[in-house]
Order: sequence, then structure tokens, then C-alpha cells
Amino acid sequence: MSLVQNIRYYSQEQLMDFTDKIFDLLEKKGVKMDHVPVMKKLRDHGADVDFDTGIVQFPKSFMADQLAKVPKHFQLKGRADRYTLDFPHPDGLFYTRVNTGGQNFLDPDTGEFRRVTLKDLAYWARLTDRLEHIDYIPFLVPNDAPPATADIHALNTLLENTQKHIWIQPYTGESVAYLVKLLAAAAGGESELRQTPIASWVTCSLTPLVFKWMDMEIIYQAAGHGCALQCCSLPGSGVTAPFTPAGSVLVSAVENLAMIAVAQVVREGTPVIATSLQFSGDMNTGRSLQSSVESLRQSALFVQVMKDAFNLATHTYGTGCDSPDIDGQGMVERAMRAMLIASSGTDVLGGAGQIETACSVSPVALAVDDEIFKMAKGIIQTVKFDNEHLAWDALMDIDYGGEFLSSQHTFRHCRDVSHPINFTRVPRDTWADSGSKDLNTRVKSYLKELMKEAVPVVLSRETKREMAAIVKSADENLCP
Repeated sequence: MSLVQNIRYYSQEQLMDFTDKIFDLLEKKGVKMDHVPVMKKLRDHGADVDFDTGIVQFPKSFMADQLAKVPKHFQLKGRADRYTLDFPHPDGLFYTRVNTGGQNFLDPDTGEFRRVTLKDLAYWARLTDRLEHIDYIPFLVPNDAPPATADIHALNTLLENTQKHIWIQPYTGESVAYLVKLLAAAAGGESELRQTPIASWVTCSLTPLVFKWMDMEIIYQAAGHGCALQCCSLPGSGVTAPFTPAGSVLVSAVENLAMIAVAQVVREGTPVIATSLQFSGDMNTGRSLQSSVESLRQSALFVQVMKDAFNLATHTYGTGCDSPDIDGQGMVERAMRAMLIASSGTDVLGGAGQIETACSVSPVALAVDDEIFKMAKGIIQTVKFDNEHLAWDALMDIDYGGEFLSSQHTFRHCRDVSHPINFTRVPRDTWADSGSKDLNTRVKSYLKELMKEAVPVVLSRETKREMAAIVKSADENLCP
């Protein structure tokens, strides 16, 4: 177990009151949706559904029944067994994922800032496979694919270039069926996909309290195929959600629980991860911010409430920055967020590699995040207090004013340290003799070496042909 239970923004009494408000809002206000098959299932299981207005209200007893169906232990699978992710983390730590939806790419070799291409996405996927502390991957937005099928081309590229678990964010409701077909082809068939779901799906609310047809269709199909769901609320405080942290998190909690209820009536026992990517509205500029103090606090509060009140697996941004570059500000913002969110006890730290409020990505930032995650894991790990770790015998034997450099206790434990990957610990003269290279320069050299052995996933000729046919069919049927 890890030490992640000490940072809390509320008392037990405040949590109970907050929880009551969540249930009251679900029951008295409800949400709006327009997916008739889902609404019928909700009605049949006890929700109050008005098909004329699209308003769905969730009685507390109904919500209790659906929450009881959520599995407390589940797995996210990769195509290689070593990439299986057990929830909760067996060591009380966290998992990580790279950024989703980024449209711009900061090239580590040339410094060029450009729109993401499918070639960039292939590089990004292979890099993710090579980084030890990055656990799964969504896709970026490829600019050189047809807009109507960009998500289908992106998933196909990931399936060809990574063995890790994939997080799917559909761009249209019409593409969902093709995305499912691609997954089944890569998994070896429909039944194999159900047994080893190599991808989970994100379904998002339209804050406040609205769910488009596409959002519900994702749950309807993904849960039906045995895939886990990461139910995502994206509030912007002061814009699409209340400006106050508690109000913003209240909306996120309601939207998450509504999606979780839908998942359970579609397929009982569907694994779910409560997710909220919290933004704060900058009233001076109109921009959404990801690394402001307000956004950080809201993210931590969301994690705490969903875990303490409902015992759900949680996911939020665990890194990233508002800075448009890999600079000092960006490094401070991503490190502060990683430590706060890790210490709050979340199951997933998201957003690795992102800059510019998740609009852009950088392989350098991704490698730095990999190292930050490694450090964060070391910091929140449990401290042991048995006699060996207290060095009791060594302390009883030490001479007053003695030393521990030659101690057998030091010899036994001196390797129990977290070694840096790209951070340096050498004195200035040694650093200067080696070229005075800053962190960005060191990481760029590291990436070149790391990627020398990065290769595509080995797929059979038949699987490649089937996947290509699915993508071609999508282009023919969905592109104008």
C-alpha cells in the first residue's frame, strides 16, 4: 500500500453532505439525453424517463443498485501479457496514459511545430511502447487523414504500432461501429475481443448535464462488447460549470454517475473508471486553463470524492502544462500536478506528453513525464517501519559519532534507490566538461537512442488485410 490518504479537502461530515447533494441533483434535476434504446433500458431498470423532453432522473435507490454492480477489481488488457493493468494497482500506486486529442506535434529532432500526421502518431505509439512508466495510449488527431474517419485511421495506426492497452475516443457516433470492427480484427475475432478487451473507451458529457447521441452510443456498443469505459466529464469552471471548486466537481460527479448507471443497465458488471478532466476558465482572457491552481485543486477534489464516497476507480490529468513550450514553467506545472494528483490517490494519471493545455504534444515532454511518474511512484510508496528498516541493530551497535558508510545495513539497502533517467546529479564542472547540456538536449539524445529499436507490431498478412479493408470501407461510407 502507498501513503496517499492524507491530502483531503473536506471533513467526513462535509463529504456526507456533498454526497447527498450529488444524489439529490441526480434525482431532482437529472440529465438530458437523446438515445432512445439507452433511455428505454434506463426506464426498464427504474429511472424516471421523459421521452418527450429527453430528461432522465435517477432515484437514489436506482443509483445504489447500479453502483453495486460496478466491479471493484478488473483489468485493462494489452496485446502482450506484460501490459495487463490490474485495478486497483497491486502496490497501491497508479497507472499512466499519454495525451488524447492533441492536434499539434513539436518535433524533437527539428524543433518544427506542425499538425499531427499519421507518421507522427506511429512514432508516438512506438515511443509509448518503449517508456517503462507509461501504461496505455489514446490516439492523437491526424491531420492527413480524412476528417470524417480520422479516428478510424488513428486507431488503425495504433494497432499497428503498440502492444499496450489503447484508450479510444471516437470523433463521431457513426465511426463507433468501424472502431469496434478494427478492434475485433486485431484481437482475432469478436469472441477474442470479449475475452481480451485490448481497448477501453472514453465517453464524454456535454457539460452541464447533457449527453449527445454519440456519447450514449459509445456506451451502448463498447459495454456490449465487454470493454471497459472511462466516463469523462470536462467542466470549465465559470464557463460550462460553476466557478467554485465544489460546484465544478459536483457537476462532474453527477455526469460521471449518470454515465456509470447507463453502462450498468447496458451490461451489468461493465468496468468503469470515473474520469474528469478539469479546466478553469480564465476570466481575463477567455482561455481554458489546465494547470492553474484552481484546476489542480478541482482535479484532486474530484478524485477524492469519487473514491471516498463511491469507491470508484478514478482518472484525471496527472501531468501537462498551460505553457506552449518545454520550458521552466511547463516543467514546474507538470511536476506539481503529478505529485498532487498522485498523492490524492487516483488510479490513473493522464495527459502525458501534453503542452499548451492539451492542444499539443511533445516527445520530449513525454519522456520527461515518464521520469516524473517514476519519481512520484517512489515518493508515495509506503515507508516500512520494521526493525530492519529502522536500522535497529545497526543503531544499537554504532559508536557515538560513528559512520554508516561501511555498515552492512547500508550495503543491504544502498541499491534501493530511484535512479534518474535523464535528470543529472553531477557537479557543475563535470556537467560543463560534457558540454553543459540542459535537460531538453539530454532528452533529445535519449529519444534517438531509445527509438533505434522501436519497430511496428508484428501482424499477420490476413489481419493487416482485414484491417485495411475496414478502414477503406469507412472512408467509402462516411467521407462526403
